[in-house]
Amino acid sequence: MAATRQYGREMPLRAAFVVMETISPADTYFTRRLAQKGQPLIIAGPCSAESEEQVLTVARALKAAGQADMYRAGIWKPRTKPGGFEGMGTAALPWLQAARQETGLPMAIEVATPKHVEDALKHDIDVLWIGARTTVNPFAVQELADALAGTGKPVMVKNPVNPDLALWIGALERLERAGSTDLAAIHRGFSTFAPSRYRNAPTWAIPIELKTRFPELPLINDPSHIGGSRDLLLPIAQKALDLDYDGLIIETHPDPDHALSDAAQQVTPARLQEILSELKYRYRSSDNADYRNKAEELRQKMDTADHEILEMLARRMALIQELAEYKKENNVKILQLERWQEIFKTRPEWGKKLNIDEKFVGELYKLIHIESIRQQTQVLNGRPVDGPTNLGPGL
Repeated sequence: MAATRQYGREMPLRAAFVVMETISPADTYFTRRLAQKGQPLIIAGPCSAESEEQVLTVARALKAAGQADMYRAGIWKPRTKPGGFEGMGTAALPWLQAARQETGLPMAIEVATPKHVEDALKHDIDVLWIGARTTVNPFAVQELADALAGTGKPVMVKNPVNPDLALWIGALERLERAGSTDLAAIHRGFSTFAPSRYRNAPTWAIPIELKTRFPELPLINDPSHIGGSRDLLLPIAQKALDLDYDGLIIETHPDPDHALSDAAQQVTPARLQEILSELKYRYRSSDNADYRNKAEELRQKMDTADHEILEMLARRMALIQELAEYKKENNVKILQLERWQEIFKTRPEWGKKLNIDEKFVGELYKLIHIESIRQQTQVLNGRPVDGPTNLGPGL
């Protein structure tokens, strides 16, 4: 049997932002559903609502499977370039009403303008979400926040296209300040110029930081947009659940290969049912005494190891200071390209021999390098440098 995660009593959820820190935990649309279900929410449906028959076919399949908590569909779909399929628009909203009436599934759509909000409200759409291309624009977000003021509609906010946590938080705060407190966040990945197996790089550190700052804000993962390929849905969704996400939003279509938008990342309702059945739902913790004792023992050993790591870092920083003073005495520049190249080549190799991931070691030494540059700059110039600054290679 899949492990059941307990929401509500064990870890109350609420939209907790800076301006709400003194307010008691909110009873919101999302928290009620999480507490009632006891497991992450599943939001599913086609990328785009293409016809009434398609909308109803998917809704019926989801209802029959009994795994979905909410139905999602794109109504307005402006693409990166004009000329492609841009959604059926307002004409599709009655299709969602019909699907809800028949199946009882709540309906969720994306809104990008105040007119979208107006049309969604007229058709009593249950949940709205703000897309990544809108989140990146504070002007657009503010207009939506003002349009939603006083409506009481639950709103989900996707991360901005670019990896900017401040923009994501800012969008949530704009909504909250305008009175929309029934909020959730959607992690759909970030655009990047670097080669990647993903359509949108997950960059897990950003949503984890969001969850760290606001632990009671429901966080939903979008493996469809992160992966861009149906083959990646299961591993991405599993990782999200293992990272304690509160839900998944996945695209499903009766004939994915002929979908009018994002065909490669959609799956049939039958395949979606298989994926959801294959997911492992793990406990947040365990009441098993042996587990707790062993976990505490290992954490204490980690604490000791962390002290040792910091002591070694302090030793290295002291050596950096000593080297900087010596450079200053001899009028030598900070930049030592050959030295940096040597370090960046050898340290990952050393790490590999110790069964430590080479990429991780490389990233670690990039951070050490940044701090080294900051300290050496301060010594050579005789004045403090504000924060770590990457001034280029050289140790």
